[in-house]
Amino acid sequence: MTIKLYCFGESGNAYKAALALELSGLDWEPAKVDFFGGETRSDAYRQNVNDMGEAPVLVDGDFKTSQSGAIQAYVTEKSGKFGGKDHAENYEMFRWVLWDNHKLSSQAGMTRFLMNFLPEDKRPAEVIGFMQGRLKAAFETLNTRLEGRDWIVGDQISNADISCCGYLFYPEPFGFDRADWPNIDRWLGNIEAIPGWKHPYDLMPGSPADRA
Repeated sequence: MTIKLYCFGESGNAYKAALALELSGLDWEPAKVDFFGGETRSDAYRQNVNDMGEAPVLVDGDFKTSQSGAIQAYVTEKSGKFGGKDHAENYEMFRWVLWDNHKLSSQAGMTRFLMNFLPEDKRPAEVIGFMQGRLKAAFETLNTRLEGRDWIVGDQISNADISCCGYLFYPEPFGFDRADWPNIDRWLGNIEAIPGWKHPYDLMPGSPADRA
């Protein structure tokens, strides 16, 4: 049975789930969520897709879950990929997934939204500046981790990499320039070189151009 992923191209959290599915080789298809049209806030979505009003959401037969980290764990369970080669690597990978969810993607997603998807006169400059300071600290942590490493954990791509790269391929400005972070830049190049890799706007339906 084909796995369905409710997602939209602008979402870095959805990209983590979609990229894991795509690189795993599992049979899957995207279902576009009209986030900017308010679909996730609708009663129908909350009743039929996700009671938390979230995207991404994975549906595989009778199984359903949301949250990118949970979806990545399910992809690993089903495909045997991205979970590390042993118990220690699995926990180290999980540590970095949680770090990303709290320190990197959460900050990047909000800052990118405030800077690009709100009307210009509604963008809170002081909040954006504060968030970019927090992001800089996260980029420093990730760049240091990748010194002398091809991957965040172990010797091949894992859920740690898939999680931490979630927002870093997007073109919209939010305070990240690959050229400023040589280890991150090299690591993102490693991910791009994996057969089957796709940019988020190519992997999932929906992009800012659709609303232009």
